[in-house]
Amino acid sequence: MVTPRRAATRGATPALLAGIRAALVTLSVALTGILTLLGFVSVRYARRIVTPSVRIADTKIVGLDTAAQTITLSRTPDTSLPGRYGLFTSGTATYVKLGSVLAEDGDTVKRKLLTHIAPSSSLSADAAFSGWYYSRAEELHLPFTPELIGSAVGPCPAWLFPAAGGGDTWVIQIHGRGTDRRECLRAVPVFHAAGVTSLVVSYRNDGEAPRSRTGTYTLGATEWRDVDAAVGFARRRGARRVVLMGWSMGGAIALQVALNSAHRDLIAGLVLESPVIDWRKVLDHQTKLNGLPSAITGLAIGALASDWASPVTRTGSGIPFDRLDVVSRAHELRHPILILHSDDDGFVPSDSSHDLVVQRPDLVEMQVFEVARHTKLWNYDQERWSGAIRSWLQRKDLVTADADADN
Repeated sequence: MVTPRRAATRGATPALLAGIRAALVTLSVALTGILTLLGFVSVRYARRIVTPSVRIADTKIVGLDTAAQTITLSRTPDTSLPGRYGLFTSGTATYVKLGSVLAEDGDTVKRKLLTHIAPSSSLSADAAFSGWYYSRAEELHLPFTPELIGSAVGPCPAWLFPAAGGGDTWVIQIHGRGTDRRECLRAVPVFHAAGVTSLVVSYRNDGEAPRSRTGTYTLGATEWRDVDAAVGFARRRGARRVVLMGWSMGGAIALQVALNSAHRDLIAGLVLESPVIDWRKVLDHQTKLNGLPSAITGLAIGALASDWASPVTRTGSGIPFDRLDVVSRAHELRHPILILHSDDDGFVPSDSSHDLVVQRPDLVEMQVFEVARHTKLWNYDQERWSGAIRSWLQRKDLVTADADADN
């Protein structure tokens, strides 16, 4: 009598076995192809994360009325925001200031022009919406001097806005990824009014400061050293208390300075605007935003974190994501922190900011905004934004007596 197992074996004809082998080979080739594609996309994505970016047009100018001084833009989540903003373009003007929304529909937004455009002017249709508002230090109408901060990569340009009366409290302003120190100019007036000297700095690979050997970002893991050099500069110039203010990736850099600096005794607190606190959450959000498979995040982070992959990612060495995760390092924090973040940020999710408050309610305060987009909180609600910083400075005794009396 033949057992069922032997019967099944005898029933597997050579043709059937050959078909199974062919199917397995096809499946293996398909899986190899998928993994290869995922690997290729992951490396490309990893490179994009750490490569200093150029400004990309994200809206179009579809109408310009020089008589009424209005401009009509294609509608995006940013161009339809209330408040004051800027616009990069080319032609007669390269940067114009935008005022309130005057009219809008499903496709376009008409805004008031705050920069006068002559009737003969022409602007390129391609434009990039900006939260900077101020594009030159001179626009603040405050005394300032250009400075050079000596760092390991070379001299890093900075602007120094001295407080009236020469107070000994300084704030060091740190811009975000893919931008430069002009991003921080919005914050200078509120600190100046509080009697705080502002040092607005650059750091390696941002287009103004010297280039590192690789020319790529390390997401705060090395950039913090250039900012730490600025803290030393402030100390030598008479600062006795330093506040670090970081915007977006500048927030990640500020946190690394606070955790690693040899000048930690000088640091009096941090103000973080739309900060990156845990890169893993930010990159996962960006992966979804770009419509990529979720597996790409882990593969890209794995490549960026690995020394062996650095010749491909061009980072020079692995990026220490664990060290950059400040939620997991919250117990190491020693300085008071004010976070300004919008739950509708759209680029850097506010989850980690909320998590940091939960982890360290003794040190971390958070002003939660809505509607406002990434690093555009000042633009959306300048009064509330400035008031939050001013109140925090007062409560932390970081306002000079004269300035406090003036306010």
